[in-house]
Amino acid sequence: MAGIVAIVGRPNVGKSTLFNRLIGHRDAIVDELAGVTRDRHYGKSEWNGVEFTVVDTGGYIEGSDDVFEREICKQVLIALEEADVVLFLIDGQTGVTDLDLAVNDVFRKYPEKKIMLVVNKVDNSEIYLSSFEAYELGYEKIYPISAISSSGTGDLLDDLISLLPKKKQPAPEDNLPHIAIVGRPNVGKSSLVNLLLDDERSIVTPIAGTTRDAVHSRFNKFGHDFILIDTAGLRKKAKIHEDIEFYSVMRTIRAIEDSDVCVLMLDATMGIESQDINIIHLIQKNRKGLVVLVNKWDLIEKEKNITVEYEKTLRDRTAPFVDYPIHFVSVLNKQRVLKALDSIVAVYKNRSQKIPTSKLNELLLPEIENYPPPAYKGKYVRIKYVVQLPTTTPQFAFFCNLPQYVKDPYKRFLENKIRQHFNFSGVPLEIFLRKK
Repeated sequence: MAGIVAIVGRPNVGKSTLFNRLIGHRDAIVDELAGVTRDRHYGKSEWNGVEFTVVDTGGYIEGSDDVFEREICKQVLIALEEADVVLFLIDGQTGVTDLDLAVNDVFRKYPEKKIMLVVNKVDNSEIYLSSFEAYELGYEKIYPISAISSSGTGDLLDDLISLLPKKKQPAPEDNLPHIAIVGRPNVGKSSLVNLLLDDERSIVTPIAGTTRDAVHSRFNKFGHDFILIDTAGLRKKAKIHEDIEFYSVMRTIRAIEDSDVCVLMLDATMGIESQDINIIHLIQKNRKGLVVLVNKWDLIEKEKNITVEYEKTLRDRTAPFVDYPIHFVSVLNKQRVLKALDSIVAVYKNRSQKIPTSKLNELLLPEIENYPPPAYKGKYVRIKYVVQLPTTTPQFAFFCNLPQYVKDPYKRFLENKIRQHFNFSGVPLEIFLRKK
């Protein structure tokens, strides 16, 4: 299981800049104006072969009258609750402020949390020397860095990955596929689990947030055998006002990391919301299988081509990842649920399949010859052969003379050709170009 790392601090200390540095691309908006980050951002990072999820939070200001700042503070506390490691970020150019002290006072309420004090914007030797004033906050070690230039981040990441949860010894049931039921609150996740298990294993009410923790249950029916994870994912904490959506995402992250295939449930009566798309992106970044169930379809007034239009809208919003099964179901009326179950098992098999190298080259090289990579500055890219890498998820390496000139559009062409010849429905693929 990977860990969750939250970046926490007062406004305008460079949290989003550090977030972008850790995940390797600009996902969070960065601006000198304080308070730009309001929504939480999630991304995958990797260091020395260890993967973890990074959460970018808004600037913490205690006791503010501003409605946005109060909401940000609530969600910072939730991130603090759920994270395995917290990066407490301060500004090395301004030194320790009263707002930093207020954030540090919050940390004292969580003595069991692993907190790393990171001094950002250390861009020269003068600031480096003054950064040691941060020891007044009471930490044994500080990490002077420059998020914008990446100076010092290597030492920070070396110590960070040593604090993340270690992989547990596999239990006998760990060899079974793990299927996580994910989605926004109150879309019918627990009802689906109860229907499949034929048991009131999870409490079901119309109140969003009824399920507080992930529930693991073994499903062994209709010739299938796997572990079902019901992940409404809310935990009530003392002295914290609940934010159902954010709790759901934080707990969903863990469920996704622990699963092989994720079943994303949507509420047909509420349409497709941005949170649904965020969850699909999380599933894709974690390289898990995906099956989408549109629940409560019995409540929708049926019009001509309504299912086709719904599918098109959803796939357009998740492009370029569009190859996954979508089922329109009613858990309450037990409509089309078993058909969806077959898709879940099929996606798990797709995710674990291995294609022989000879078969790959036989089918893909003619496609590449008919449509070779575009020339770059008069130089022609020639792809010689392709192999599937020996990884747990489908990854393919194309060996060529000039891999640096192959751009993302052609990588998507290669992925589409793989999907055209082999069934990888519901499975994110990774394409690598390597020097021959």
